[in-house]
Amino acid sequence: MTNQVNASHILLMHSESERSSATRTKTEAADLINNIKMKIDAGEEFGDLAGEYSDCPSSNDGGSLGSFGRGAMVPEFETAAFALDVNGISDVVETSFGFHLIKRTG
Repeated sequence: MTNQVNASHILLMHSESERSSATRTKTEAADLINNIKMKIDAGEEFGDLAGEYSDCPSSNDGGSLGSFGRGAMVPEFETAAFALDVNGISDVVETSFGFHLIKRTG
């Protein structure tokens, strides 16, 4: 079992998210993250979209979160990240921080 992964993500927060200053509604955030997923599926670059849309400071680095182990992230995020193959991209993952798209990079 893998104990470490490298991953990047795109985070869209909303007005109900933990630690959020976002003003978009949860529905608006869900619609936008689904649109971003369609752009990725159509071949747009994950890192470029992270830089443009993500509400996480990691957006400055293409969404890179670097390497992390089990227990470092909230359970929903961890489960999705560890289930991906390298270069795989998750479906939309909802956590208390908002909506994520996760790309496993290593």
